[in-house]
Amino acid sequence: MPFITVGTENSAPIDLYYEDHGSGKPVVLIHGFPFNGATWEKETAALLNAGYRTITYDRRGNGNSAQPAFGYDYNTFAADLDVLMTELDLNEVTLIGHSMGTGEVVRYLGNYGSQRVSRAVLLSPLQPMLAKANDNPEGVERSLFKGFQDAIIKDRFAYLTSFCDAFFNPDQNMGKRVSEEAYRAHWQIGAMASGKATHDSVDAWQEDFRPDLPKINIPVLIVQGDQDRVLPYPVTGQRLGPMMPTAQLITLKGAPHGIPWTHADEINKAVLDFMKQPAKARA
Repeated sequence: MPFITVGTENSAPIDLYYEDHGSGKPVVLIHGFPFNGATWEKETAALLNAGYRTITYDRRGNGNSAQPAFGYDYNTFAADLDVLMTELDLNEVTLIGHSMGTGEVVRYLGNYGSQRVSRAVLLSPLQPMLAKANDNPEGVERSLFKGFQDAIIKDRFAYLTSFCDAFFNPDQNMGKRVSEEAYRAHWQIGAMASGKATHDSVDAWQEDFRPDLPKINIPVLIVQGDQDRVLPYPVTGQRLGPMMPTAQLITLKGAPHGIPWTHADEINKAVLDFMKQPAKARA
């Protein structure tokens, strides 16, 4: 199993598990909360078939990566991604993030620039800022995040069921766009995350990404469902598109949060079409 070391905790290395398949221009896919790289299987198959080198990794605290007791903030997550990009010496990369993974994409571009990156894709984005503040009245109440963390502490596995319900909108999609087996598989993948990572990642959701947005000078594709019950579309994607002059926004009517699974065909077509477009000049 391939690992890259991004730090240490006491006597143990903090290793990130990654998979690196195929050849051609590289694509790095960054998963959502509280899952891991396994949730990208429908996208990785399409990208490999289209001739791209396809790389997934498990965020610290998730999947097969190390589960340290610290580092669940976006500056650290972006630094972890930078180690991966540097160690693998990736260039002309397309970065694709889903949900929480969009935070790594945006913060990486904000902190490290786009020298290694040619395009970015934000699926069910967390940006611009999810939490309500005096200068962000459109956000959601911060008390909701405390409620999520209390539920995680009380019974993380029961919370995970409620999260998967919000992720898939099973009242609309079960037996149509998601099977009971796929739902259970996502639950199991989410259960692999550590309790600490699951709890602390909720703090990261409240990050303000607005200062990062003006630094992004490459083409960006935003795709989100208008029935997203995890990251409400009016608070996130609908607001984000006009804030990014290099971005195009695709709204999937009736789609839930978990579009990499429920709407994989639509996602793959949009991403592959986007990647075929001529790159625009950087500002």
